[in-house]
Amino acid sequence: MRAGSCWDPRSTCRWTSPRTSCSSYATRCWPRRIPCHWLSTSTMPRLSPRWGGRWSCRRWRQKRFWTSFTSHRLSSRYLASGSGDTTVRFWDLSTETPHFTCQGHRHWVLSIAWSPDGKKLASGCKNGQVLLWDPSTGKQVGRTLTGHSKWVTGLSWEPLHTNPECRYVASSSKDGSVRVWDTTLGRCERILTGHTQSVTCLRWGGDGLLYSASQDRTLKVWRARDGVLCRTLQGHGHWVNTMALSTDYALRTGAFEPAEASVNPQDVQGSLQELKERALSRYNLVRGQGPERLVSGSDDFTLFLWSPAEDKKPLARMTGHQALINQVLFSPDSRVVASASFDKSIKLWDGRTGKYLASLRGHVAAVYQIAWSADSRLLVSGSSDSTLKVWDVKAQKLAADLPGHADEVYAVDWSPDGQRVASGGKDKCLRIWRR
Repeated sequence: MRAGSCWDPRSTCRWTSPRTSCSSYATRCWPRRIPCHWLSTSTMPRLSPRWGGRWSCRRWRQKRFWTSFTSHRLSSRYLASGSGDTTVRFWDLSTETPHFTCQGHRHWVLSIAWSPDGKKLASGCKNGQVLLWDPSTGKQVGRTLTGHSKWVTGLSWEPLHTNPECRYVASSSKDGSVRVWDTTLGRCERILTGHTQSVTCLRWGGDGLLYSASQDRTLKVWRARDGVLCRTLQGHGHWVNTMALSTDYALRTGAFEPAEASVNPQDVQGSLQELKERALSRYNLVRGQGPERLVSGSDDFTLFLWSPAEDKKPLARMTGHQALINQVLFSPDSRVVASASFDKSIKLWDGRTGKYLASLRGHVAAVYQIAWSADSRLLVSGSSDSTLKVWDVKAQKLAADLPGHADEVYAVDWSPDGQRVASGGKDKCLRIWRR
């Protein structure tokens, strides 16, 4: 799996486990959080919620990694992972063998993100550098992007329907800044400053806005084209750890349509204009008539639902967790929000009103990360108790228990083609799960 990302489209994630003595870099950098991977894939057929059968598992070993799957052009065929051993690796999921080991970073790889067209992978490290990789050759693309004075905490690409050339990528850092990079010219286009502490999470929305969350307890909304600060969202009483957009899944998968996925991964075909129109159509379908919604999770045990393009006041304050929030995610259809917490539970909320729906309990330790299936029917979670669990969202009960890791599970993702779940953990193993 790849560092700090998901199957293919975008993804970055970072958490550290509470008071552990493990050698993971993220544990030393962010107390009480664990390093996570976001896994993402591209071709994903719709799945039945009946997961009673047995699962097969493929294991790969790697040192301290984050993971991510490709979606779009490479259509779930490749998985990428970033590691504390300073490498980025690409894995061939068709043959289930390592494909490339990319060396270039000189410190822990903390974050990775696929471009929406699946042709490039960005990785950020503890030295504050961002590197670009070609998944077809395993070679570095262009020059190393330098400028951050502290480590990179997140990466997010400009959406495909905004720029089908996938030219720009944004990075956030412990230094409190957000930088927008031109990957073609290899230079920094804009520096967004305003946060007074570390930026913990970053999203590039589909309406031309950038969203950043910080340990200064605020979220900021920026205009991507010129870096102007639009508004500051306040309400949390502690660090903002995580956030998600209602359109995240459509932005991540771009022109790829999971419902049309085949068993054998196929590249998304078409001209740049055709891909742009297809991605825009999918984005508008998910967004609907209103603007994008955003949900944020914090160390103060609460979540807030926002309409950041219109108002700086929250739509709802969501309470119920008894410990800090590790991750929040909108379902692909944007109707449900799932939140994972150190209180060992996953909670479900209405994606439009923020109303509490249900609690999913079964883990016996902190839940670090979650991932949705493409049809929004199933949810998979990874925990400090070393297991993954698959949940039937409609029935609100456990559908499958997936033991296998020897230690805490830091990262989990569901491929966009729906055929695999990927997980990575403290045991330095990357596991691929298939029905």
